[in-house]
Amino acid sequence: MRKLKVTELNRLSIAEYKAESKLPIAVVLDNIRSLYNVGSIFRSCDALRIEEIYLCGITACPPNAEIHKTALGAEDSVSWRYFADAATAINELKNKKYTICAVEQADPSIMLNEWTPQAGEKYAVVFGHEVKGIAQAIVDLCDYCIEIPQFGTKHSLNVAVAAGIVLWEMGNKLR
Repeated sequence: MRKLKVTELNRLSIAEYKAESKLPIAVVLDNIRSLYNVGSIFRSCDALRIEEIYLCGITACPPNAEIHKTALGAEDSVSWRYFADAATAINELKNKKYTICAVEQADPSIMLNEWTPQAGEKYAVVFGHEVKGIAQAIVDLCDYCIEIPQFGTKHSLNVAVAAGIVLWEMGNKLR
């Protein structure tokens, strides 16, 4: 094996990336307090060609040095918008005919490995605060909850890790 050089990866320029088709997935970040988590989610969204990120509440927006530290420029390639509250963002997405999925432990929830996307559907995936999760009022606006199966003593994953897992799995199933 030989590790590839950066020049061998044939990465898209930002202009080429913006012109490419995207997965029909929007990401809603509701009250994410860590700018490093926000940057990491931007980077995952770039890697998977996610359509757009909706930054809501206390979630910080680019340009920001701490977001850039983990996004590594993905904040320039991935489209994003800011909303003062997630409810407004979700209602806009509903008007655009997105199916809204909260990533949360709920009764009932669908385990991510058992989730099957519907052909032709657009999805919005909501991720919440690192400690409190998604507020019940926002969960109430969602069509359903997706849960990542977990097998240890902890009951949650870091939000950026959870976003990477959920978005990769959704993208894999939608491709």
